[in-house]
Amino acid sequence: MIVDTHCHLHDAAFTDVRSTLSRANDFDVWGVVAVGCDPTSNLRTLDAAMGHQKLVWPALGFHPEWDQLTDADLEAVEAQIVAHHAHIVAVGEVGLPWYALGAATDAAALITQGRARLNRLLHLATRFDLPVILHAPHAAAAEAPDAVRAASVERAVFHWHKGDPDVTDAIVDAGHFISVTPEVVYRDRDRELVERVPLDSLLVESDAPWPYQGEFENTPSGPWMAARVAEEVAKIKRLPAEETMYRLTVNACRLFHLVWA
Repeated sequence: MIVDTHCHLHDAAFTDVRSTLSRANDFDVWGVVAVGCDPTSNLRTLDAAMGHQKLVWPALGFHPEWDQLTDADLEAVEAQIVAHHAHIVAVGEVGLPWYALGAATDAAALITQGRARLNRLLHLATRFDLPVILHAPHAAAAEAPDAVRAASVERAVFHWHKGDPDVTDAIVDAGHFISVTPEVVYRDRDRELVERVPLDSLLVESDAPWPYQGEFENTPSGPWMAARVAEEVAKIKRLPAEETMYRLTVNACRLFHLVWA
């Protein structure tokens, strides 16, 4: 069995959460870490987890690329984390903007704002001893580890990691995790990442309902895809699929303090 460590169950694609989880189970996906992105999606994430407590583990977040989010939204998310810290497994998805910078009228101001917001959320994670699910692609990946270290966050995963090899090595050396998506099935960059990162530092995710290419073209994505990712990781690592899935699941349990029934 495997854990999908990053799925947006709050999305309209998953209105029937029970059916989604049933299909995932058919593909040997044991459970889902459901991530939020703003006050509204956080509430939907909590609702999904409340109805499926042994299969869905909620994380509350504030997405750094959503430029419509305000400081009032950030305060609302902080209040949600404080109120529900005993029932969530992580703070996430949080991080630093990257894709939004190209369209920003003042990229420097957006970066400064992003850093300040992330620091507030990281310190909140430290306060409640929660891991962090980080969105920090490309150049943002070089800065995020320093922010995590400065806030004394002990557990973090760099979701859908895209960074230079030296940054990847620094993340692993710091004891954090790196997760890969279905892109690993068809994209050389992701395959090379899996080759580089020790298995004990890897996680798998769907980031559903994000659409994928290759063999997944025109196929709705969901948490069931995490099993296919794990299978590909096993091939790249030249290890038995069962052993690989077991070790990846152990990694998820370590990071999120999950109880493996």
